[in-house]
Amino acid sequence: MLKRLKQIALFLCIVIPAHSFGQSDHSENITAAHIKTIQIHTGEKYAGMPLLKLGEPLRISFDDINGDEADYYYRITHHNFDWSPSVLYKNEYLDGFDEIRIINYENSFNTLKLYSHYNLSLPNEDTRGFKVSGNYKLEIYDDDDQVVLTRKFIIYEPLTTVKVYVKRSRNLKYIDSRQSVQFEIDSKDIIRNPRQNIKTLVLQNNDLKNAITNLVPQFTIANTLVYKYDQESSFGGGNEYLSFDSKDVRASTVSTQSIELKDLYNNYLYPNIVRSNRRYTYNPDINGSFVIRNLDAEDNTTEADYVWMHFVLKCYESIGDGQIHLYGNFNNFTLDDSTRLSYDEDSGLYYTKRLFKQGFYNYKYVLLKPDNTIDYGFISGDFDETENEYTVIPYYRAPNSRYDRAIGKGTGNSANITN
Repeated sequence: MLKRLKQIALFLCIVIPAHSFGQSDHSENITAAHIKTIQIHTGEKYAGMPLLKLGEPLRISFDDINGDEADYYYRITHHNFDWSPSVLYKNEYLDGFDEIRIINYENSFNTLKLYSHYNLSLPNEDTRGFKVSGNYKLEIYDDDDQVVLTRKFIIYEPLTTVKVYVKRSRNLKYIDSRQSVQFEIDSKDIIRNPRQNIKTLVLQNNDLKNAITNLVPQFTIANTLVYKYDQESSFGGGNEYLSFDSKDVRASTVSTQSIELKDLYNNYLYPNIVRSNRRYTYNPDINGSFVIRNLDAEDNTTEADYVWMHFVLKCYESIGDGQIHLYGNFNNFTLDDSTRLSYDEDSGLYYTKRLFKQGFYNYKYVLLKPDNTIDYGFISGDFDETENEYTVIPYYRAPNSRYDRAIGKGTGNSANITN
């Protein structure tokens, strides 16, 4: 009871400032060092940013590599389009209760690395469902009320039809390197004053950190809102992701050069090269995602082991005061100390190692500039031929409404790119 009163007092003392899109909370990417392999399972085969229809189930799983069967609890909050907290009370967006202990967990079996694997399914007997659409955040915290991980997800209502088209840039300077996303929203006569009340979120490969937001309709045809932007809705085409497969940690693969057993298995990957100065080469990927698997396991969730993966990059271009990082959905597209590559002056190579659970992973290298912006194409390059999945989510706040509803979802793929 005393702990709860302290939380309420702290909340009353906080003044929440205004923020730009996606930056409303500095804790949005919290992941404690001992929390690994966070997966949010929806109906999608390879889920990036979790998108689900109102009423569909959601499941999150993660590992605690301390392996001490610690108690964890979950908290769910509703947010506006720009990820600032919404003004809705909990009983307005949640049917049931949160702040409940996660009771489904089991320890690893027959692995060198001991860990506890946790599963949370929503809805459940305590949290019976979500009442409204929009942006949500899930927080997992421990007995000391310390948040150990946060993840965002979006729930939408199929109230509109969204058609998405991927075009080459009309600017000849970018025709070979950028992909423009054009789309139409059939409002079905439910939207009033769309230029003010409609907001849009455009995602490339479900990566929220590289999203385009707040495009306004250029014109309307009957009930259809038309967005035919070029540069304003364009993304760097990027390149196909690199990959490695550690399903068998004792056997070399097309990406693994050598293997060493210390306290854990160490897999040394073949060196990668800069691809920005080379021609595009088709190489199928899963758009930055990953799949957990162990060739010899019956249950991948608890029998897949952890492996130290060693990365080497041959990069002779000057990066100035920038940093080279690994990038992918294996850690929710987050750049931190575990993804940064170090430079070895003797060999002239960049290298790092990172702990991964056995499986198939996509990754690439990006340049973090001194101003904290990311150059996605510095290492990999940008090509209009690259296969990318694009998703458009429209949001609507009706007059006198108190929250932003996600009212549809549309997808398009650059495999079908046209001029």
